[in-house]
Amino acid sequence: QVQLVESGGGLVQAGGSLRLSCAASGRTVSRYVVGWFRQAPGKEREFVAAISWNGGVTYAADSVKGRFTISRDNAKNTVYLQMNTLNVEDTAVYICAADLSVRITTIPGAYDYWGQGTQVTVSS
Repeated sequence: QVQLVESGGGLVQAGGSLRLSCAASGRTVSRYVVGWFRQAPGKEREFVAAISWNGGVTYAADSVKGRFTISRDNAKNTVYLQMNTLNVEDTAVYICAADLSVRITTIPGAYDYWGQGTQVTVSS
């Protein structure tokens, strides 16, 4: 079993930056794909970015490409999401998830474990 806990969310002005962390416990996630999703009120859960087990492959949604960077430190069992040039449309609960598959996927149903999420609010 894997437990995922997100942190680093908060309130930031448009144009600002935040760094989210996803810390795993219970089992190492060093062999898992880890992804970040977000969900705004009244909207579907949306894929943000994902990273392969060794960090060699990353993939980001077009809406965040060039602004958000995903990385991982397997020694710390933690995955990060660096978010720059935030805008109001980035406001959502950000949730990390772990997937035992080899390949990165953007489909929420493919992920095996989920955190509770951390709120990110961007003000104009």
